[in-house]
Amino acid sequence: MERPSPHPPPPTDGIRVTDEVRTYVAMRKYDMRVCTSCGGPILLPTSIHPPKPTDLRVRVGDFTVYISKYQARYHDTIHAGMIPRFLDRF
Repeated sequence: MERPSPHPPPPTDGIRVTDEVRTYVAMRKYDMRVCTSCGGPILLPTSIHPPKPTDLRVRVGDFTVYISKYQARYHDTIHAGMIPRFLDRF
């Protein structure tokens, strides 16, 4: 009998989302997009930066995180460093 792996399978799109980002998305209740900024990749609500047809889609609970095809080739994880801290005031 084959034993189940102790590690969850990787996401089918190959991009992992950290628990902190999952919590952030769930609290904000928005679809989000990882896009390019002068300071590096940034996670913004799609109401500020709409997704493009070429974006990859990653399900995060009831929401979708889109990732720019330009960012996707450099990142395998969407992490807390991509959360803009200035949005905490809104």
